[in-house]
Amino acid sequence: MKFTVLTLFPEIVEAFFTSSIMAKAVERGLISYDLVNIRDFAYDKHRTCDDAPYGGGAGMVLKAEPLAGALDSVGALEKRVVFPTPSGVPYTQKRAQEYASLDEIVLICGRYEGIDQRIIDLYVDDEVTIGDYVLSSGEISSLVLIDSVYRLCDGVITQESLVEESFQNSLLEYPHYTRPEVFRDLTVPEVLMNGHHAKIEEWRMEKRIEKTRKNRPDLWDLKKSIE
Repeated sequence: MKFTVLTLFPEIVEAFFTSSIMAKAVERGLISYDLVNIRDFAYDKHRTCDDAPYGGGAGMVLKAEPLAGALDSVGALEKRVVFPTPSGVPYTQKRAQEYASLDEIVLICGRYEGIDQRIIDLYVDDEVTIGDYVLSSGEISSLVLIDSVYRLCDGVITQESLVEESFQNSLLEYPHYTRPEVFRDLTVPEVLMNGHHAKIEEWRMEKRIEKTRKNRPDLWDLKKSIE
């Protein structure tokens, strides 16, 4: 799986690919990445990549020319191009699984008020939002997307770890406990201590349902509607 990231600040993204589990996945050849500095495709001596919006208004907009140059340099028209933006469709685990099945995705990191709409019209396949809030850094939202995808790629983490995660079967994950057995007068549920696997699985499913109904009634309603 390859992530190609177009950004004004490649150093922000570079740190993610050289740390923790991602660094190990890159070292093992499971994940590769290419960081493209949009400023390298600016035409003027100041490497200007933004300008005031037509029609007026606050803020600046990323210019079409340098973005187009960066996209053309990676053959973006032949690849899946994703633009994280507050005005996109909600990003979900289902879409993460879809992206994990691809050979490569190209991510555009927005800044300021956004990017010239003509880049979206010409290049972008998916506009997605990671939540109903606004960030100043498209790098952060792109990294959220990357993190959700790469961990699903074969060999990065064990398949067992993925089976009962949140959003599998429209349910949230059950609570977890580890040593010590007693912490500030709170004890680990007895069912987890007795080694009876069938009862443990039953308890975990009950807790998944309980947590989903409490924290995400929308997910619970969706699950009930498709059963």
